[in-house]
Amino acid sequence: MRFIRDLNPETQKFLERISQQSRLPKVRNRAQCIILSYQGYEIEELMTIFRVSCKTIYNWLTRWEDQKLRGLYDQKGRGRNPKLSSDKEVQVKNWVNETPKNLNKVVTKIEKEWDIKVSKSTLKRLLKKLNMVWKRIKKRTSKSAQEWELEVKLPALLELKEQEKRGEINLRYFDESGFTLTPYVPYAWQKKGERLTVKSSTSKRANLLGLMNRKQELYYEIHTGKVDSEVAIAFFDKFSKNLDQRTVVILDQAPIHTSDKFLEKVTEWQGKNLEFFWLPPYSPHLNLIELLWRFIKYEWIEMDAYESWQSLLEYLEKVLSQFGKEYVINFK
Repeated sequence: MRFIRDLNPETQKFLERISQQSRLPKVRNRAQCIILSYQGYEIEELMTIFRVSCKTIYNWLTRWEDQKLRGLYDQKGRGRNPKLSSDKEVQVKNWVNETPKNLNKVVTKIEKEWDIKVSKSTLKRLLKKLNMVWKRIKKRTSKSAQEWELEVKLPALLELKEQEKRGEINLRYFDESGFTLTPYVPYAWQKKGERLTVKSSTSKRANLLGLMNRKQELYYEIHTGKVDSEVAIAFFDKFSKNLDQRTVVILDQAPIHTSDKFLEKVTEWQGKNLEFFWLPPYSPHLNLIELLWRFIKYEWIEMDAYESWQSLLEYLEKVLSQFGKEYVINFK
């Protein structure tokens, strides 16, 4: 018979705390085994309690006698070395991503590339370690919703442009843009060794609403407050008062253009010759007025426009009122 002897009360209390509080199940079991052995439990009883072999119990007791508390914990370097290094594990994950339904191909690649034999069970354990799971594949349509919308709307947009060329409609492009005293830093010709500077400061925001066509006719408003659906509705209410030709407005799907309040007005505006064409998401290149904003911010901007809030507003008013005359864009 073999038992643990000479276990003082302080060590017993410490082992009891480890057996209850350690986050490692093996450590909890080993601590409890030492306590029970000291209390007179025989090897066969300990084997039954912990469901391990006789050799394992002897190893636990021996390590306690040789190393005391250190013997409860596994030391580094114990156990069999992994077959695959961390670099190889990354490569295995990439191979699985290439053939996610067939692990046999990955097993074959491992043996062919590295002359290492692994079973599918080993490979599955590795994939779980690499945060991968086996689950049902999700079905999807052959095209995204955005691609479907683009496919439908591009021909419709081209048709609107043809109608505009024939003079059947007035095609307008609508958007909002903001300006502050923080400049959009432009390029300029400067003397070598010197650097031009432009004043920059924080300020409130001048929000610009614009409706532009290819004839460079511009209807606009400047707001210094928040722009929401109600502001946009008021803008189109004014614009639609005296339309004598069918007018189609190209605009994006920003929340203020697709809110319930805005959409409730569409039928009313249609009765006033005003219609709307919403672009697909993420397609600002299809909205011609984006060119106007870029020209204002990067080409036509005057450096002294950033001297004060008033000078910024005067600059915007000057450019917008002279658009198509002094300030011109050559639309292709």
